[in-house]
Amino acid sequence: MRAVVTRVREASVTIDGEIVGQIGRGFLILLGVTQEDTPALCRKLAEKVLGLRIFTDENYKMNLGLGDVGGSVLVVSQFTLYGDCSHGRRPNFLAAAGPEQAVPLYEQFLQECERLGFPPQHGQFGAHMQVASVNDGPVTMIVDTKDLK
Repeated sequence: MRAVVTRVREASVTIDGEIVGQIGRGFLILLGVTQEDTPALCRKLAEKVLGLRIFTDENYKMNLGLGDVGGSVLVVSQFTLYGDCSHGRRPNFLAAAGPEQAVPLYEQFLQECERLGFPPQHGQFGAHMQVASVNDGPVTMIVDTKDLK
């Protein structure tokens, strides 16, 4: 799994002109699932992402986490995180998991957020969505389960 985590002042996701998820200060998490992913990796990714300390303290050091700042979470599924652009001009998405595998892991990630104390706002898997955010910093991290120890 791969998560692109952006520290935001606010973020929202809209489907068919209706806002379906919206947060203030917190993390906008774009989440991609690949064919090798498992429930155990999903749990590990959620714990890693939600434990990131990327908010600044009084000394302007990235030392505070979501809980420290009363932050929220907005999760948006994004299979294009596994787009392969190494050949030609049109990416292929062969590494991205199909819906039969990705949907349960996406839903598990949402449940893990809840379990860890951050009930998520979210988009809709497979929907055409418009995502708006006001990045704070900007600060953006890429967390991939293949890199986790």
